[in-house]
Order: sequence, then C-alpha cells, then structure tokens
Amino acid sequence: MPRNYKEDKASPLAGANSPDKDKARRRLVRDLRRDWQLYLLLLLPLLWVGIFRYGPMYGLQIAFKDYIMRDGFFGSKWAGLKYFKAFAGSYYFPRLIGNTIGVSLYSMIAGFFPPIVLAIAFNECRINFMKKAVQLITYAPHFLSTVVVVGIITQVLSTNGIVNTFIAALGGSRVTFLGEAGLFKSIYVWSGVWQGVGYNSIIYLAALAGINPELQEVAYIDGANIWQRIWHVDIPGILPTAIILLIVSTAGLLNVGFEKVYLMQNPLNMSASDVISTYTYRMGLVDMNYSLATAVGLFQSVISFAFMVTVNQIAKKLSETSLW
Repeated sequence: MPRNYKEDKASPLAGANSPDKDKARRRLVRDLRRDWQLYLLLLLPLLWVGIFRYGPMYGLQIAFKDYIMRDGFFGSKWAGLKYFKAFAGSYYFPRLIGNTIGVSLYSMIAGFFPPIVLAIAFNECRINFMKKAVQLITYAPHFLSTVVVVGIITQVLSTNGIVNTFIAALGGSRVTFLGEAGLFKSIYVWSGVWQGVGYNSIIYLAALAGINPELQEVAYIDGANIWQRIWHVDIPGILPTAIILLIVSTAGLLNVGFEKVYLMQNPLNMSASDVISTYTYRMGLVDMNYSLATAVGLFQSVISFAFMVTVNQIAKKLSETSLW
C-alpha cells in the first residue's frame, strides 16, 4: 500500500532542519532584543554606505548616454561606448595614464618600507620618553589638512623659502621647485611619506604586538642578536599584514588623490601633474561634459578593481595570504 503524502510531509526526515532553523530564529530575535542599541549603531554606517556609496552608482548610466541636464537620466539618448572611445583616443590619454600610474607606483614603493622600519624601531625602543616623543612627532602630520600641508610645501620650497635660502647660502642658484615638472612627482610622494609614515606604522605595531613573545624568548636563548630577531621573528610576523596592505593599495593605482595634486598643480608642471582625477574635474565641473567625466571615472574604477584582483590572486599563489 503506497504511503500517504501527508505522512511523508510530516515524517522526521522531511522536517529534520526545522528545529535548527527555529532555534536560530529564536536566537536572532533574542540577540536583537538584547543588543538593539548596538545594531542601531551598526545601522547608521550601513545607511551611509548605501546612500553615499551605492546610491550614486545609479548615475553611472551617464557614461553611456549623451547626457543633457534638462532631459535628465531618462530623457538623454544612449551613446554606447562613445565617450570611452573618445577618452582612449584623446591627446591627453597617454599623459594621464603615464602620470597617474607613475605617481601611484612611486608612492607605493616609497611609502611601503618606512612605516615598517618605524614600527620595528618603536617596538625595539626601550626608552619610553624617546619613544613617545618620536611617536607624537611622526603622528602629528597625518592630522594636518591637505591645504595646510600644501601650504607648508609651498612656503618651504618657494624661491625665498628655507630650502632655497640654504642653497643660496652655499653658493648655488635658487630653484623653482614647484615649477619644475621633473621634480613634481618626488615632491608629491615624499611629502606624502612624511605626512603618513607615523600613522601608517600603527598597523604594523599592532601586527608586532600579535607576535608570540615566546618566539622572541627562544631566539634570544639561542643567541640571536637584535638584527637576527628582527629578520627571523618580526618581519615574518608582519609579512601577512604587509601583503594585505599592498593588495589594498593596488586598488588605488589609478586613483591619485585629487586635492593635493590640484593644489600643487600649475601651468609649469602640468605635463607631470595632470592625472586622471584632475582631468575628470576639468571635464565634469569646468567644461560641464558630464558624460565624458563619468566615463573616465568608471574606466578608472574598473581598471583599479582589475589591478586589485590580479595582485590578490598573485599574492594568494605565492604567499597564501590574500583578501579572499
């Protein structure tokens, strides 16, 4: 005699997962009631990300349209890849890509090792007064605004600034540092290293704090000196953190900070300081070519994401450390 459908439906095998699901649901409700204040705090940053990060993505369709402000998103006609092709075939394309990648790679290479060295120095320093003083001095520039930093750079490197005064005192001729296209990248990068080296070392200090102290003790007992302990204990301990930060930094390979470049930019150094972000500003807000500016911004984001995925996969194969 065939079994009844209702019996199959009510059988223990058919509802094997229902007790677990009910238990999980009750646990979720209990946690929400108990910690609703924490979930409410979590809701605020999620709303911010949703509104200000994902919400504007709706406007990316402008890159594929002949956007006219009075016609709006829906009234403007589709243009396909017209503006992507226009950007790729423009006179400025090689210069923009070269300057952007050049500044980014220079910044990545120059800014990679100083925070590691500074963090290891802080970790090995046993004089608390000196350690705190150096930390205060190196952390402080991070909290200066970009406008203040560029103002300091302008005053120090001006024709009558302290650097040119020192050069003139030694018998040399004064140099217009910010007017030399060949010096722009170095000024931009090393001023950024000065501003961020202290703050960036905090991450490596946290990684050093997570290393098992027994490893240091064993190395000391085995007769390893300070340099050997740094090389064989500290550096391997912070290497995964360094790899993760390197992967994250590749996501901004085509995303050079607009504010600092724009404030340091002038007609004399334009050939070296014109990057994708400043070009997007000129096209979008100065020339009001919104479709082209959006296409350039989308191109920048897609290529940056591709760089990050590629470096992540390479790091995963070589070191088994990756973002995902």
